[in-house]
Amino acid sequence: MNSAEQWKLRSFCVIVPMYNEEQGAEACVRRVCQALASIPFPSKLIAVNDGSSDRTGAILDRLAGDLPQLEVLRHQRNAGYGAALRSGVRRAAEANFDYALFMDSDLTNDPEDIPRFVEKMKEGYDVIKATRYSDGGRVRDVPMRRVMISRIGNAIARRLYRLPITDCTNGFRAARTRLLLKMELKEQKFPIIMEELYYCKRFAKTFAQVPVSLTNRAKNQRPTSFVYKPRVFYDYLKYPVRSFLKSCSSSQEER
Repeated sequence: MNSAEQWKLRSFCVIVPMYNEEQGAEACVRRVCQALASIPFPSKLIAVNDGSSDRTGAILDRLAGDLPQLEVLRHQRNAGYGAALRSGVRRAAEANFDYALFMDSDLTNDPEDIPRFVEKMKEGYDVIKATRYSDGGRVRDVPMRRVMISRIGNAIARRLYRLPITDCTNGFRAARTRLLLKMELKEQKFPIIMEELYYCKRFAKTFAQVPVSLTNRAKNQRPTSFVYKPRVFYDYLKYPVRSFLKSCSSSQEER
């Protein structure tokens, strides 16, 4: 890992995709900007309005006029979570941000945890993942069925990836922007989180974890678009399986 003398954090951005989040968009933006205001590094919130058909876009445009830390990107049509992240990363690279930090718009990720990520950025880690399952992380008010499925899936992925990560599927994460630009990411939906780790295994050298508490979406927000179906398990686990097979192939070639 880079020492404090070798690495200096200059700036970072928070990337938040939004699709039809009019009930929670303003609360998310204001809480993230409040968290950024307390951090002594240049930073910005990049909110990606992914073709919302409700008032999300109007809310973001109004807030952008009041909050200098907010920048709004717009997709004319809904292109999916993965496409929104890629748009945010391209903008982060154009603005020369050292790191991009991804979080959800429904405040199931607590903006008060952002300074924990910044501490790891200052230490120069390539990839920083939030974890619900170690070091004091936890889950609150989430149905037990979802928690058990997540735990089992993460246990499998962790063994296949062989990375020092205990919560592979957590979408609250940060990475050096230059590493993200190397990734040929194609997923349009939530499995892009696992696709990222597949490339992180190739490109990143150092990993860190930040313990967080994950909560459920508020009742006044639209239901989550994520559902547990058999296809979801394939879409998520195909990347750790590929990583495992690639590692086995490389080990055999070295013999």
